[in-house]
Amino acid sequence: MIDHLDNMLRHLFLSRIGQLTDEAQIRFQPPDDAWRTYVSSNLPPGSNALNIYLADLRENRKLRSNERVRSVSNGNAFETPAPRRLDCHYLISAWSLAVTTPPIEPTADEHALLYQVIQVLMEQDTLVPREIYGSDPLPAGFPPEIADAELPTSILPVEGFVKLSEFWTTMGNNHRWKPVIYLVVTLPVILGAQFAGPIVTTRITEFRRSAELVTAELWVQIGGMVQTAGGAAIPGAVVDILEAGLRTGTDSQGHYTFPRVPTGTHTLRVVAVGYQPAIQQLVVPDRPENYDIILTSL
Repeated sequence: MIDHLDNMLRHLFLSRIGQLTDEAQIRFQPPDDAWRTYVSSNLPPGSNALNIYLADLRENRKLRSNERVRSVSNGNAFETPAPRRLDCHYLISAWSLAVTTPPIEPTADEHALLYQVIQVLMEQDTLVPREIYGSDPLPAGFPPEIADAELPTSILPVEGFVKLSEFWTTMGNNHRWKPVIYLVVTLPVILGAQFAGPIVTTRITEFRRSAELVTAELWVQIGGMVQTAGGAAIPGAVVDILEAGLRTGTDSQGHYTFPRVPTGTHTLRVVAVGYQPAIQQLVVPDRPENYDIILTSL
């Protein structure tokens, strides 16, 4: 996910800043001696480069949520936790290859590039990948979860990057400091679904009038799955309990349910387009797996 964010930032600056025309001008390696060697050896004289360094990662706990999304697959229930939030802390520095002469001051070129980067970021406010790529297709493998998401940003926070002194010290000896743009982009951390147990397919409800010595009336909620012999769900099937005159259909996961079925033996009929109809005896209540129906293709 972070690598896709890197590439999106590169695309953003390449598409909005005229002097940045080649991907080689925007790199994500540490701005150390190896970076300085790369800039001086691989870029044309007089060009500028942008270093976007991921300096820190922290969870954004203010955006943490305990919500869960429930789904059903093959008769089992799963819960997917809401995404956690990850703050990606970037330090962006500009580098000029211009030769210092009386009328040329490379540092001024770097300051001008920094200003353009700030302008681009502040115009965006939030980063929406599909908007940033515009008419260009999203790169192969781009996470669909964030393709249309608004990724919050914090640009130049007042407190700055508190470890900036330590940062530049570790990037090499006898090198001057540079001003940096401190950018924080918040990414979702997509968590996997967790098994929550089998779905409830049978519920028995007893009805009786208070103070009357009569046999209770029993109603049973039942549910099952209509599927192929290979376990593929069959949505849109029509399910009837003939004696009780009850009818329902299967959902997109192949599940059906009847909220109130009298106890006893019933005839269950299932019809679906492209499959042979199935008729079988059904005892209510029964074991949950006995409510599942397998259809055979025509």
